[in-house]
Amino acid sequence: MRNPCLFLVSSLFIVTFFLLIPQGFCGQIIGGQEVTPHSRPYMVLIKTIKDNKIKICGGALINVNWVLTAAHCTINNSTQVILGAHAQKKSEPGKQIINVKKCIPYTSYDSRTHEGDLQLLQLNQKATINKNVQLLPLPKTWNDLKPNTVCRVAGWGITQNNANKSSNTLREVNITVIDRKICNDPEHYNYNPVIGLNMICAGDLKGGKDTCKGDSGSPLICDGIFRGITSFGEPGKCGSPEGPGIYTRLSLEYLKWINITMRGAV
Repeated sequence: MRNPCLFLVSSLFIVTFFLLIPQGFCGQIIGGQEVTPHSRPYMVLIKTIKDNKIKICGGALINVNWVLTAAHCTINNSTQVILGAHAQKKSEPGKQIINVKKCIPYTSYDSRTHEGDLQLLQLNQKATINKNVQLLPLPKTWNDLKPNTVCRVAGWGITQNNANKSSNTLREVNITVIDRKICNDPEHYNYNPVIGLNMICAGDLKGGKDTCKGDSGSPLICDGIFRGITSFGEPGKCGSPEGPGIYTRLSLEYLKWINITMRGAV
């Protein structure tokens, strides 16, 4: 099957155009706080123009020319990958703006069930590794996470529901893993969709701590290890007790696909 995301990247004109557009139309961390600038050097800001609006996602730099993000994030010939960023609107000397050579969604991604919500972005040039831009190692373990495991997730998404602006600066929130039985019960997702073994349910059962619009694709770090990718939540109810955030778990199946894909790409 032909990959609909395969394309040649845009010209310098697109880069300049992007930098002149005001920010907005996106989303953020709920209940978190701003991180120390450049303390999460693996974080990637992904910007795309669609329908005359800027849409953002997060991602993780896992190789000098590969970024891991969510499959549902919009990627087209206007997409920019921004490394070494803290503030979206501020000119920062360490920022690296790189175009995308190829995007490769997971082969069995299902937008209805959210299964397989991950994709790789091959950059058209290598990132320069320095104190503000570093790799996030893939996990060497793929065992399931126990409920109450402490995790953290960062992003530039909205900080409250129905906000019309994303966060200018990178923010982070601490969340905990919630048993799938709870996430699938009638008080939560009620198996619509099914929160399966390839997903992690995490947040706070009292509400108030969550990812939101614009945080999709950001890495979930649990006990210091990269364990998941921000996927979805209850639409319009970020931080609500009934709809904790759902993350794509970096299972053995997905890790094999990531490594094989990166080795085989040209």
